[in-house]
Amino acid sequence: MATISIQRHGGPVGLVMFIGLALLANACNGADEGRLTRIELPAGFDIGVFAPSVPGARSMTLGDEGTVFVGSRGAGNVYALQDRDGDGRSDAQVRLIEGAEKSPNGVAFVDGDLYVALIDRIVRLADIESRLDEPPQPEPVTELPDYGHHGWRYLAAGPQGALYVALGAPCNVCEEYGQLRRVDPATGEQTIIARGVRNSVGFDWHPESGQLWFTDNGRDLLGDNRPPDELNRLTTAGQHFGFPYCHGGDLPDPDYGNAGVCADYVPPIQKLGPHVAALGMRFYDGDAFPERYRGHIYIAEHGSWNRSERIGYRVMRVDPHAALAGEGDAYMPFASGWLLDNGDIWGRPVDVQVMPDGALLVSDDYRGAIYRINATP
Repeated sequence: MATISIQRHGGPVGLVMFIGLALLANACNGADEGRLTRIELPAGFDIGVFAPSVPGARSMTLGDEGTVFVGSRGAGNVYALQDRDGDGRSDAQVRLIEGAEKSPNGVAFVDGDLYVALIDRIVRLADIESRLDEPPQPEPVTELPDYGHHGWRYLAAGPQGALYVALGAPCNVCEEYGQLRRVDPATGEQTIIARGVRNSVGFDWHPESGQLWFTDNGRDLLGDNRPPDELNRLTTAGQHFGFPYCHGGDLPDPDYGNAGVCADYVPPIQKLGPHVAALGMRFYDGDAFPERYRGHIYIAEHGSWNRSERIGYRVMRVDPHAALAGEGDAYMPFASGWLLDNGDIWGRPVDVQVMPDGALLVSDDYRGAIYRINATP
């Protein structure tokens, strides 16, 4: 059945049916479903297409009424996706922001408002789910440092309705380290909560402890197998996680470190693969997955660009209890197959989002699509 796509192209518009786009979306659906047979999942799971045509799809967040909001980088768009008939596929799409020059990557939903993090600022679209047919103009919230290298921002809503934003280091390796900041959405006031972070593009809060866990991308040009990407845990505001002096908790930087420097910084809870580009992550708090998969962290690995043999291009699973205990089997594959055996790629996972029905969405900016992983009955 053809879907109906709803788009906004500058200025207030009503709901418009695009029959040609609907037919194209239906065709893309079929093509992507065929490719998805290559995805390897644990027994008892399946994967399908939630939205086939979301150019540059990156970070995601969920509204109170089930709307999936999606940011992008190069496309400069922010989308709202809805599954109105409840069949597990998006059947309505609104373009809230179009062609923005500053990479509206990060999205967060707080008290009915959508917040979008561009490179140089955070803006708010007020009362968004009741205004999708005529989206409001973005309102300024706060300004951010304006630079290109690692300049795209990850944004999330944390405890007590605060916003949290990641500022990547403006370099491969330098002493201008990245940070995580808390932002008051009412005043725009910013507080640094983590330092020594190279480039985090994903974080979430432990459902029991309330502590912030985040991914971090390791530096380049130290060879194929070092340093690892990291999964970190913030236990006290202001902690320093080592960049640029120490990588992975035990590897001194050849330019900025020394033999004993790593003891001064917080090591990762879990080392991830080298150069896998670990981006979005979520604790799975749904109840659709089997018990042994609940409470685990799901991480989208965008994939390497600077390794002689590619790695990543998958969704990994981390058991947080095993990671805290230092057990060796805490980090394991969940969904793989976007990287083919011959080294070619056909997709790049960016973010994951747990849905109200317990399904797990995965965004892919390479294909411009969003997939839906669910446990089979």
